[in-house]
Amino acid sequence: MRRIEVGMSRRIIASVTLACALLLGGCHHKVQNPMANINSKQPDKELFDRSMDSLKHGKFQESRTLLETLINAYPDSEYIARAKLALGDSWYAEGGKAAWQQAEVQYKDFQTFFPNMPEAAEAQLKVANMHYQQMEKADRDYAEAVRASDEYKALIQRYPDNPLVPQAKQRLREVQEDLAERQFRIAHFYYLRDNLAAAQARLQSLIDSYPLYSAIDEALFELGSLYEKEAAAMRRQPGVNEAKKEAMAAKFQKHAIDAYSRIITRYPAKARANDARHRLQALNAPVPVPTAEALAQSKAEEQSRHAIGMTDKVLNNFRKRPDMAKAPGVGEPNMSDEEVDSAVDMLKDLNQQLRLGVEPVRGGTGAVPGANQPAPGTSAPAESTAAGSAAPADSSGGSSSSAGSTPADPAAGSAAAAGSAPGGSATTASASSSSEGAAPPAALPQVNEAASSTQGSAQTTNGNQSDNSKRDSTSKKKKKSGLRKIIPF
Repeated sequence: MRRIEVGMSRRIIASVTLACALLLGGCHHKVQNPMANINSKQPDKELFDRSMDSLKHGKFQESRTLLETLINAYPDSEYIARAKLALGDSWYAEGGKAAWQQAEVQYKDFQTFFPNMPEAAEAQLKVANMHYQQMEKADRDYAEAVRASDEYKALIQRYPDNPLVPQAKQRLREVQEDLAERQFRIAHFYYLRDNLAAAQARLQSLIDSYPLYSAIDEALFELGSLYEKEAAAMRRQPGVNEAKKEAMAAKFQKHAIDAYSRIITRYPAKARANDARHRLQALNAPVPVPTAEALAQSKAEEQSRHAIGMTDKVLNNFRKRPDMAKAPGVGEPNMSDEEVDSAVDMLKDLNQQLRLGVEPVRGGTGAVPGANQPAPGTSAPAESTAAGSAAPADSSGGSSSSAGSTPADPAAGSAAAAGSAPGGSATTASASSSSEGAAPPAALPQVNEAASSTQGSAQTTNGNQSDNSKRDSTSKKKKKSGLRKIIPF
């Protein structure tokens, strides 16, 4: 009896061991030996066909294993190029940010080894499409949009005769619509806060870089209005030579006329065309007549845009991806790199021009007297000004908005910082000048000061300053009045 039990135990153990061996052997055979059951006459073709079948059924890792075996075992095979491209396709089909990064590496590797094959343009298009799929709205991260724009431009420039070029151009128009929307939002943010230098830099960059933008007429009209503000502010500047002041104001007004005229000549089918005509008439400027070609081109661009319904407008607020419906379906996209003008350089150039037109200080030790000016120590008119520099009060706008409310734009802080730098020289010059029995001349306003605040500060007395400090103090809790008494916060 005992022998029978021992024999049955041995048989059970042997059966379990054999089953495990067969199971492990089958798994080992499936993963580690992709050459099994391969036709010896065309092993590379057999590997490629099996990898394509695995890819078709969503077995991405198995497909990549077969493809890598083909590439390593048969480097001279006629399927090498197709295998490298399929290797990228497996990562592309798997999806996800990490997988797409691997796919981009494989596609770039394919273009390096096979740049003249027709599939090279296909690989470049897929690289661009991966960044296109990861784009976000204009008020969010724009890094993927920039990458997509660069990759589509690379395809158009490297393979100009490829059939995929029209598709790449349409995608590039859509990407540029998103990038232009971002620039317009930043410019409009500065414009509403009278930071005109930063707004001008952004608007000028938008107009030059994205001529197919759906709201290009609005950008041009806002730029013309900005130049009109700068012209009016220049005419109000105190202490500047009248001839120089009028020349610079006329220069700003000419820029405004050019902006309005461009709406009519290039975008006559846009909604702002009639408003631009009215502004030109108000400025006593000639109203241009658009050509038949420009009118046909503008109409074709507007008709190629898709209308957005009310439902889509509401749903777009909850979507992560940007809405490309406003992008045109015709027109040549801009192939040049975007260049944002520097608001700091604009302010420096304006201050340099004003410095040449500011009347020098009369009397005192801070400046050398001119040819027809009295010697130092004599009485001087009280309206004499410092030999400093100033920009129009509206040219840079108010910079009193908090940093937390401004968009993520490096030009914003630099423009505001540079705006106050030239004004310091005027203050120093006026402080150093002195006269016997005469009050020191008033300093010119700084670049970032508003015109109204400049005039008010010149008439402020010591008593008013103390009153203002009490009124502006935030240490005391202010009393509520009216309906605010019942509001708990």
